[in-house]
Amino acid sequence: MSYIGKTPASAALTSSDISDGIITSSKIANGGVETVDIADANVTAAKLASGTVQNQSAFKNIIINGDMSLAQRGTSSSSNTTGGYVTCDRWLADIDTQGTWTLSQSTDVPTGQGFANSFKYDCTTADASPAAGDKINLQQRLEGQMLQYLKKGTSSAESTTLSFWVKSNKTGTYICELQDLDNTRQISKSYTISSANTWEKKTITFAGDTTGAFGNDNARSLDVIWYLGAGSNLTSGTLNTSWGSRTNANRAVGQVNLADSTSNDWYIAGVQLETGTSASDFEFLPHDVNLGRCQRYYQKTFEYSQAPVDNAQKFEYHFIEPYSGGSISGLISYFSVEMRVQPTVTIYTTGQSANGTGKVTLYNGGWGNATASVQGGSTTKCVHFDTALSGTKLAQFNYEASSELWL
Repeated sequence: MSYIGKTPASAALTSSDISDGIITSSKIANGGVETVDIADANVTAAKLASGTVQNQSAFKNIIINGDMSLAQRGTSSSSNTTGGYVTCDRWLADIDTQGTWTLSQSTDVPTGQGFANSFKYDCTTADASPAAGDKINLQQRLEGQMLQYLKKGTSSAESTTLSFWVKSNKTGTYICELQDLDNTRQISKSYTISSANTWEKKTITFAGDTTGAFGNDNARSLDVIWYLGAGSNLTSGTLNTSWGSRTNANRAVGQVNLADSTSNDWYIAGVQLETGTSASDFEFLPHDVNLGRCQRYYQKTFEYSQAPVDNAQKFEYHFIEPYSGGSISGLISYFSVEMRVQPTVTIYTTGQSANGTGKVTLYNGGWGNATASVQGGSTTKCVHFDTALSGTKLAQFNYEASSELWL
């Protein structure tokens, strides 16, 4: 191309130089665009003729149930002073004597983002002066075998970006932490809630860690932690904003105390942890896919909307064909999906016969009951119950099974 006067200097194209919807394969001279040809973050979905960026939803979110849509155990739990896995699936409320809390799956969500639920902390008994060992936080604990593509412990370790929506009446500084359990390492970053009672989106990038690989197994390797309060054991040092050996005093420095008033609450929604140094749109998964991922760690025979209780109106039936002279030593129930490890199983009565938790209702011409126990032959795929079933034609019961990452 000829020019009048001096030839203009060459310059890289930016997103403002490209009209929306005009990039097609015919516009590319050699049929392909390489990384070196494009400045970072300049190709967006709007710039593409198809209007979409392909392969952007392939389980990129390391967090499970980040939209808080699943709560198999129930939607609310009150009087929590020690926490545990309650309400939203895969989310551990870690509370160590710092206040009393109601934890719930809330319908208060950021407008126009596609979320139906959030996780809510509501302070019901305050603790304005926490002891040194006190703490409140929300965690998700992750298996090492799910994290191998992060290449942790190598020179190619991937950075990760955490994004989430948060809302609280208490403004100020809050701390997020990644904790490596395999190598006793951690990194903490702060974020600020600027406006009271307003949904705000936060994005935090953590550098890759070139020291210490995650174990390639089903054990607990990485904790993602949101602090809501902490005593001096976790706040008396200097915040460790680079990967390093874990020093407790450096983990939550500067964290506000959400437990200082019963007026305080805190909500979180749309949590995503992904590789790279920028946050992408939240990855929504189909309900059945999300449920199956959660059931690896917790499942129940109750209907989804029924929290585990004795005397529920619906329960699991087992029709039994007696053998060996009309006696049988036990029965088997298969899990919906294979669980992480052999789970802890709690049996609930159906109420058909006067019994209690841990008993199975039996029928052989009349209703009876017997205490049931889990046999050692149980696996990650099924549970074997040992009970007195001599001559029994029918057994009915409910149970819940947990293989959550506790230790």
